[in-house]
Amino acid sequence: MSTKRTIAYLKLASGIIIGFGLLGFLGVWPLFAAPIKMLLDLIFWPVDANQSLAAPESSLLLAVASGVLVGWGAMMWLIATRLYQTNAELSRTIIMTGITLWFVIDSTGSIIAGAPLNALFNLGFVALFYLPLRHIPKSITSNT
Repeated sequence: MSTKRTIAYLKLASGIIIGFGLLGFLGVWPLFAAPIKMLLDLIFWPVDANQSLAAPESSLLLAVASGVLVGWGAMMWLIATRLYQTNAELSRTIIMTGITLWFVIDSTGSIIAGAPLNALFNLGFVALFYLPLRHIPKSITSNT
């Protein structure tokens, strides 16, 4: 995959992460919570409308997690647009380390919390970054 195409895919993947963060952030307000409630209902299969964000603790954790997702997505966007061109190997290491650690912690916690379907959905996020980063072009490897 060309450098230009890899960067475009990484920007798309970062934008999706930011989008999910913003979706979660909107879920903090009851007026805008329907999409995130539907997602949670799907993740906590079966779909039964039993999920709620009514507890202040839920809203707080949703706000914190949403902020982390938006910040993480912005960081990956900047790596893709400002670092990848000059040091693809370092960019790949940074992004793949973060994605791998997130996947292990998020998926394990999801399974423990009774939402194993979320671990399956997480594979989609992993693929968003793994696919464009599976090969580093020889012409732009590490500048060390």
